[in-house]
Amino acid sequence: MKIALGNDHAGFPLKDFVRSVLEGLGHEVIDRGAPDESPVDFPDITRATCELVLTGEADKAVLVCGTGVGAVMAANKIPGIRCALGHDVYSAHQSVEHDDANVIAMGAWLIGRATAKEVLEAFLVAKFDDDEDTKRRVAKLRELELMGARKLANEI
Repeated sequence: MKIALGNDHAGFPLKDFVRSVLEGLGHEVIDRGAPDESPVDFPDITRATCELVLTGEADKAVLVCGTGVGAVMAANKIPGIRCALGHDVYSAHQSVEHDDANVIAMGAWLIGRATAKEVLEAFLVAKFDDDEDTKRRVAKLRELELMGARKLANEI
C-alpha cells in the first residue's frame, strides 16, 4: 500500500520510527509532514496528508502529533476521511473493521514505540467487515459528513 505520513513539530520525534515501521511492512511512504521540530499548524499538515487519500494517491494515512487529538479533530472535518485515535491495538483494527477508518492518528507524547508498531500493524492489516450492520453505520457517518458539507455550503 501507499501510506501518506503527516506529522507536526510535536510528532517529529516519532516520525522516523513510524516511517521505518511502515517501510518494514512493505509499504511505500509519501511524506507530507514537518521536516523538523519548528512549529507548524497541524490542520495544514492534516489537510496535505489526507488529500492524498481522497485523490487515491495514498491508500491510507498516518498522522502523528503530540497527543493525536488535534489530528483526529482536523482529519474528521474533511469529508471522506474517517480518522481514528490509535493508542491501542484493539481500537486500531476495530476502527477499520467496524467504521471503515482510512486514517489513524497517534500522539508522540503518549505512545511508546512498541505499542506504536503494533497499532500500525493492526490498522494496516485490518479489513472492513462489510456486513449489513457495518455498512449501515458507515453510511450514516457519510450522511453526517454531507450534512456538515451542506451547512458549510449554505454559509458561503
